Amino acid sequence: MEEFSTRTDLASRALGGGVVFANDEFFAAADHLVLPSAPTFSPRTFDQKGQVYDGWETRRRRTAGHDVAIVRLGAPGVIHGVDVDTAFFVGNYPTHASIDALAIDGYPAPAALQAATWVPIVPKSSLDGDTRNPFPVGDRRRFTHVRLTIHPDGGVARLRVHGDVVPDPAMLPSVFDVAAIAAGGRVSGCSNMFFGRPHNMLMPGLAQHMGDGWETARRRADGNEWVEVNLAAPSQIEFVDLDTSHFKGNAPGAASVLGSLDGGEWFEVLPRVALSPDTPHRFAVTPGRQVDRVRLDILPDGGMARLRVIGRPDRSYLEERFRSAVERRPR
Repeated sequence: MEEFSTRTDLASRALGGGVVFANDEFFAAADHLVLPSAPTFSPRTFDQKGQVYDGWETRRRRTAGHDVAIVRLGAPGVIHGVDVDTAFFVGNYPTHASIDALAIDGYPAPAALQAATWVPIVPKSSLDGDTRNPFPVGDRRRFTHVRLTIHPDGGVARLRVHGDVVPDPAMLPSVFDVAAIAAGGRVSGCSNMFFGRPHNMLMPGLAQHMGDGWETARRRADGNEWVEVNLAAPSQIEFVDLDTSHFKGNAPGAASVLGSLDGGEWFEVLPRVALSPDTPHRFAVTPGRQVDRVRLDILPDGGMARLRVIGRPDRSYLEERFRSAVERRPR
């Protein structure tokens, strides 16, 4: 489970994922499946259709068959594992589920998706109620959609589709945020994440509050906290954005950025700079050596809302990675 659960949730609404079709949503909308927040439950909370659930719940099936929800991945990519979370569904969860995937261009209508030829990635498998049900995926091709089929009916709180983002280079500008999760950036190491996970810094948009960023515990020893990020591709960096928005009494006093290429030694990208609380900072970087990894050092500790690494990526690298994921043979 842990091997793939730390990877990006490609289906998350935070990345633009969405439910584009569901054959039944009688008790609870399928849109809940891709919410980035953990599911919640309030006992004895009823509306006109019964107990309110933070998940997708279909009616009790009285004929043979199954129920289906189709999810457009917010970030197309290679799927490493899927988590069918039945949190709080106890006497009303499906007994089994299966998952298929699809790679398709453009923005197909629900009818076209239903008629498409899907690839099985998780066979019909038994589920437990009120728990996470993880399933590894071995097919290393790039997909844009997944289809969750529940047998025969019932409720699922969340569907997490963990994997590696593989963007289409044809849809990317020549200069962009090469650290962004949506472009294929990912956190590869971190010294401390007591109050907030570092991957939050790479998410789209502005941070909504202090909990929507990376925050460390108060450091009581010498040294400083740091995070390492693998970039979407080897890149020439032009700007670094260090956004301390919402961090007022707990912003770092200063920060610096190092870079590395192909696992080589670290070198300076952005020298130590003073930071102000609750402030979006942008620092120009003189384009120099390519980097495929950066290390953000915050001094000595604190919180960072967003990290943006604006750079000019190696297009041939992006194109080869995309081609490899598209053309890779199924296992």
